[in-house]
Amino acid sequence: MGNQEDLTPSVPLDRGKKDLKSPLLRGDLGGLERRTMLISKNKSHIPYDPRLKERARELRKNMTAAEKKLWLEYFRGHDLRFQRQKPIAHFIVDFYCSSAGLIIEIDGDGHYTEFGKGYDEERTSVLAKYGLRVIRFTNDDVMNRFDGVIKEIEKRLPTGEG
Repeated sequence: MGNQEDLTPSVPLDRGKKDLKSPLLRGDLGGLERRTMLISKNKSHIPYDPRLKERARELRKNMTAAEKKLWLEYFRGHDLRFQRQKPIAHFIVDFYCSSAGLIIEIDGDGHYTEFGKGYDEERTSVLAKYGLRVIRFTNDDVMNRFDGVIKEIEKRLPTGEG
């Protein structure tokens, strides 16, 4: 199926200057940051903002073409349990595998603006405090280099899985 090249996540290392107008970038985490630090020792529970549940449902009903492809052709039938549009802390992540501590984000054009890059960097940092790893791919990666995306995801899954 398409190009079988090995694919590294599409995340530039240089995120550029941060826009401190964002509450997240100022460190205003709505009280969740302190809980994050306490819970990171006991990773059995990761809190979420219950106000995000309805929005997550809407996003599951209206997935992008790339999200739909990844869900239908890979995650839905996987041996490990993947959840889509999962509220974690005060975010909604595209795909989440709790047993692997892995979040997969599929990024559209908005993620490559100066603000989007800074926001994603901070978001990844907050999620890392929960012991979670985040990998990112572009919509184009999923649609045109699907096999490479799958290889990159499988590299990060527990040995013997995937």
